Amino acid sequence: MDNGGHGMMMDLPPFTLDRGLAFTGEPFFLVGSLLALALYGWAVLRLRQRGDAWPVGRTVAFAVGVATVLVTMCTGLNEYGMVMFSVHMVQHMIISMVSPILLLLGAPVTLALRALPSAGRGSTGPRELLVALLHSRYVRILTHPAFTIPLFIASLYALYFTPLFDFLMGSRAGHIGMMVHFLAVGLVFFWPIMGVDPGPHRPGYVMRMLELFAGMPFHAFFGIALMMASEPMVGTYAHPPSSLGIDALADQNAAGGIAWAFSEIPSVLVLIALVFQWYHSEQREARRSDRAADRNGDRELEAYNAYLATLQSRAR
Repeated sequence: MDNGGHGMMMDLPPFTLDRGLAFTGEPFFLVGSLLALALYGWAVLRLRQRGDAWPVGRTVAFAVGVATVLVTMCTGLNEYGMVMFSVHMVQHMIISMVSPILLLLGAPVTLALRALPSAGRGSTGPRELLVALLHSRYVRILTHPAFTIPLFIASLYALYFTPLFDFLMGSRAGHIGMMVHFLAVGLVFFWPIMGVDPGPHRPGYVMRMLELFAGMPFHAFFGIALMMASEPMVGTYAHPPSSLGIDALADQNAAGGIAWAFSEIPSVLVLIALVFQWYHSEQREARRSDRAADRNGDRELEAYNAYLATLQSRAR
């Protein structure tokens, strides 16, 4: 392998896995990503056709979020992730922490609610179904911190430290299901924290920060456990192909370092976004309070002048 000027994955030849499946990308994610972009673009176009604006930044965030899914699952990164624990961990961290944050910043639920037509009184259409879903008991449960935080933690420990991971990695369907699970867990975990789209839970900014950091120590401990292990802990990556020229334990240690780093970097970015949102929310509230105070002050001044006029009339 050439270690100078090029990344390791750029120099490795393509290969076919022993179980007979050549992984050069997942068509499921390719089709799903293109469909998501098409629906988002249709909704933005619909708004603009009727004269409504939609922030360009949200469109860019959503498009970049979809791009991270495509890069993670529809390139050679996915192929090497099947045999290298460190590459797989990059996939896991991107699709469970980076992609959800970007997709949520695109506010797809808000866009759908604005773009979908109303079915009219007494009728039920896609918009009404979406509103009903947002207010349903199931969504309230799925987005409650008592559910999302344990799920976020269990997605690490219960998956990697049990035979479940090896079972899922034994088939294409299992691999796709696992990656869809990572993406879904990231979405439901960050949805109430980001607070961009409407949802059944709308905690205050302090509570959002507490929710954000509640699962991060467990994320860091998971990475440290992989880094400190004296033997490979995941059977799938215990015997990497000799053509890669890597040591399974060293690759596992690298995977642990990646998991540890990703528990910090996205969290700091989300924290910065929350502080920014909090600041602007306080600014808006202050402006509303000032306007209300101005209006109340005018009424108080009028009442005070009327009171003075009353006193003056009595003095006469």
